[in-house]
Amino acid sequence: MTNEFTGNAGGNGKTMKSDSKDNESAPKRQAIREQIDENLKRVYSDALNEELPDRFRDLLAQLRDKDKPGTGRTE
Repeated sequence: MTNEFTGNAGGNGKTMKSDSKDNESAPKRQAIREQIDENLKRVYSDALNEELPDRFRDLLAQLRDKDKPGTGRTE
C-alpha cells in the first residue's frame, strides 16, 4: 500500500511517497533512538561526576572575582 502526497517542499514540486515499509521500521528507529539516548546519558553522567580540573577552577575563580561588585572594575 502506497500513500502519495504532493507538496511544494522547498519549491521543487516533487511527489513524496510514504509506504508501509516506513511504518514497519518506525519501531526499529524508535528502539535505536532509545539506545542512543541511554548511551549518551551514561557517557555524560560519568563526565558530570568527574572532578573539575584545577585550571578550570582557577579560571572560574577569576571570573567570579571579576564579576564581584565593589572591585572597581567596570569592564
